[in-house]
Amino acid sequence: MKDLKVAPSDYEVYIPIAEWIEKHIKEWLFTQRPLFKKLAAPIDATLDGLDTFFNFIPFPIVIFIFAFIAWKTNGLKFAIFTSLALISIDLVDLWKETMTTLAMIFTAVIFCMIIGIPLGIAASRSNLFETILRPILDIMQTIPSFVYLIPVVMLFGVGLTPGVVATIIFALPPIIRLTNLGIRQVGKGFKEAGASLGLSKLLILSKIEIPLALKTIMAGVNQTLMLALSMVVIAALIGAGGLGLTVYVALGRLDIGGAVIGGTGIVILAIVLDRITQKIIPQDNIKTR
Repeated sequence: MKDLKVAPSDYEVYIPIAEWIEKHIKEWLFTQRPLFKKLAAPIDATLDGLDTFFNFIPFPIVIFIFAFIAWKTNGLKFAIFTSLALISIDLVDLWKETMTTLAMIFTAVIFCMIIGIPLGIAASRSNLFETILRPILDIMQTIPSFVYLIPVVMLFGVGLTPGVVATIIFALPPIIRLTNLGIRQVGKGFKEAGASLGLSKLLILSKIEIPLALKTIMAGVNQTLMLALSMVVIAALIGAGGLGLTVYVALGRLDIGGAVIGGTGIVILAIVLDRITQKIIPQDNIKTR
């Protein structure tokens, strides 16, 4: 029996979107690289400063600082756990990589707060702006994290700074959403009371709305931090350093031991940072007088 070949349909419609993007968008992205590298200069400076600072401080002092914060926020048991966990990271010779990862996370969270909190406040002030912003945030949260790496590499090249830029974009939505939610949940009575006392809108925001919404905003910071931690690991694919690069290199060499200790270091960082940021704002952060 002869093979039957089906002729292509004369009515088949093909839209060459991929070719159009390859031809026009890719060329435009490459031409804009110098501009975007200048825009990323503050991120680069912050990252270099934090990385140098964390690696300059002797590890006993870093452990003491983390243990003290853990004790004040979560109690003695968690402080002991934090100390032992960080000591174990140093014992497996991953301290420098951990401090680089910490610098990347802190840099990403700082810039997410600088960008996200004002956007969240603006969204709480305008329903129209929130309506426009919502689908953008939906897209940012549903696009696979690997997809962020493609335009970032085209615009910024490879290295630590592009990895942090991708992390900022990936981790930004939660802090915007929860800042917006927290301020919207502040009762109208508080705002009216402030207005009756002659406070301006700016003072009402800084003295009433933000303090009352602080728990929700800090929940957004916590979620942003956790997303940043997951993204800095993936950013190792474009040359970002830290524990993510340790895991990536170990997987490439089928080095199970290296992958395990690198992954364990990431888990330790995640647990310590998550518990501290969850408890850093006390439950009763607003005292009525």
